[in-house]
Amino acid sequence: MATCKLRQKAAEKDHVPFSVLVDLGGSTHQLCLSVHEPKIRSFSCFGRVIVTYNLKKQTWHCPCTNPRKSCLHKSIGKWHLFQTRKDLLPVSAQETFQSHTNPATTELERSVRYIYAEKKIPATLPGDATAPRALTDYPVCLIPTEETCKLCLNHPRLEDGFLITDKATIVGMIGVYHNTSTFNKRCPECHMDYRYQEWQDGLHNFNDHVILTLEFCLYMRYNLQNHVSVSRMIRCLESFRGQKFPAVNIIFQAYCHFEALNNTEYSYSCVKCGFSPVVVMMDFHRNRVSKLEVSELKTPPEDFDGQHNIEDFWDSVHREMISQGFFPNSSTNPFVVRPSYEHWAPWIGKKTRKSDSVLNTEFKKMPTSETEGELSSVTVDRLCEDLIKLNEATLQNLCKSCDVDSSGSRADLIFRLGEKLKNQQTYVTVYQSVWATSGGWCVVSCPHGIVYSLKFNLQTESPRDFTDLLLSWKHFPNVCLYDSAHGLATHTNSRVPDNPPFHPHEGKPAAPTTKNLAKAVHQKLKVPLPWLREKLVHSEENGHPITGSSHHYALHDRLHQGNTKDPHDVLRRVNLVPELQDCVNSKLVKRMFTYMRKNNYFLNSMAPSTQMFLMRNMIEHRNACRNTQLLETQLKRVQQLQPLDPTAMSDMGQTAMDDSHFDSVSIKKTH
Repeated sequence: MATCKLRQKAAEKDHVPFSVLVDLGGSTHQLCLSVHEPKIRSFSCFGRVIVTYNLKKQTWHCPCTNPRKSCLHKSIGKWHLFQTRKDLLPVSAQETFQSHTNPATTELERSVRYIYAEKKIPATLPGDATAPRALTDYPVCLIPTEETCKLCLNHPRLEDGFLITDKATIVGMIGVYHNTSTFNKRCPECHMDYRYQEWQDGLHNFNDHVILTLEFCLYMRYNLQNHVSVSRMIRCLESFRGQKFPAVNIIFQAYCHFEALNNTEYSYSCVKCGFSPVVVMMDFHRNRVSKLEVSELKTPPEDFDGQHNIEDFWDSVHREMISQGFFPNSSTNPFVVRPSYEHWAPWIGKKTRKSDSVLNTEFKKMPTSETEGELSSVTVDRLCEDLIKLNEATLQNLCKSCDVDSSGSRADLIFRLGEKLKNQQTYVTVYQSVWATSGGWCVVSCPHGIVYSLKFNLQTESPRDFTDLLLSWKHFPNVCLYDSAHGLATHTNSRVPDNPPFHPHEGKPAAPTTKNLAKAVHQKLKVPLPWLREKLVHSEENGHPITGSSHHYALHDRLHQGNTKDPHDVLRRVNLVPELQDCVNSKLVKRMFTYMRKNNYFLNSMAPSTQMFLMRNMIEHRNACRNTQLLETQLKRVQQLQPLDPTAMSDMGQTAMDDSHFDSVSIKKTH
């Protein structure tokens, strides 16, 4: 291969074509290529050698040698076909050239970055681009529109388009159409290839061989929103249309390619709560990723503080989805995003987060010292609860590894392990066995069911994950509802000891006095927080911009407030605050998790980065749908009294409305 490249440079130096496909007689089963030969010989009188390729026999012939021997001219001819007509070569030859030509070249990487930066698809597509049409109505020759190189400083004119294949397949709602021709153009200076990527024609080019109609892309989006996987959808279409579609994994990668180029905003905010909700509800969506081995994750450097650039990380995920159209083999793809403690960011909307630098400190989860063990002790009760879910054989093995008697019933085994969890070494062993597993999503949402933050966990969820998210927010919520409210408040305050976020009373609405505890037990204690309804006249220092209050509470929602063992946690019940009774709907949030669980059957089989990409995308479209519902409800109520512009938003991202009819605070009950 190196010799071929030297010959290519020699041809460029002599200003002659390196290899050209020529027509000598119009044969349907034989291709002829004119290859540059710098030395004048009997077989190259004019500095060219004619190499032929028999399509039927898949054999090569060159006048410089016999048919059974290889030569440099044949190799150049094969390289030419690999670059321009790969489909004509046998699979074995394609694999050989795939390894020798090193697809992870600078040119291909530049192509991926160029497409991501310059070929974005509008978030809202015009109707004529997605309108139904016959497959024969689409262009049959797909040629890039670029005329000059956009990356070279002197913008040289691109070479004439060269054929990639004339057997490309267009995939649409009404079936598949073959025999479409795709062309590339190449810059003569930087050698970057330009692909056809013009959404205006109603097409989305994945890899020059499979092209999707935009109508079909949107159809797949709506199917995924309704829990129908791409494989099920394709099987139905194949049965209904009686046609064979391209491989499901290719179509799925093409869809991810489409969504990666789509200019979706990913705002992750509620039209009623704005960019910084006053009340948030936090929960964990449990799932598993079969391709993620947490034990293989490398420990980050000692000076790593858990800060991640959120834009850089998610741009890298998008580039991986786009690069699949250039690098069929993931092992040679330089854009693949692999799980790493140093490069694994959550998603928080741009107007919700403090900056592009966000926290993910999962590498600190594993207890390695007495101090960390003390901080993790708030989760011992939850660890015991998860022990109950293990089968007897697993419990017996766990007892043996912890030097605990493994005889007796399941209840005996769980009791003995629970008693010995106070020992640091036992705690670490049980933690690693039960919780050091991959998968799951930490979700922060508002009371209307709009997701504000997503975090894909490398290990099982703990209060640390939600603390990372909250400390990355621009404005800390006044009320956080979580099933382990005490653990959240304790861990968060320990992370910021100089200015504990959860205060007063460590995030409880009332002081833990004997009188207050007694009244709370008998459900006679009420702690009004009027600023949840009406902003304080004089905002407190570091107060929330919507309420003006600097108080932050960690409370249990109604579904989990009876699960605690700490007697002081009775002061964390949500029913202590009258203003929260009308706005907190735990069932609405649970419905959202039910929605997410219905997708587990196809999400759990994906690579971690693909699952992250698709989940964030699906939640964004779900958020948009939910926001539309909220706006429609609001319009019906408000426009009976006065006109309301649904596009008008306040500085805090809330719909503009007259305060005489609605509170400006986002948490008021939605009927």
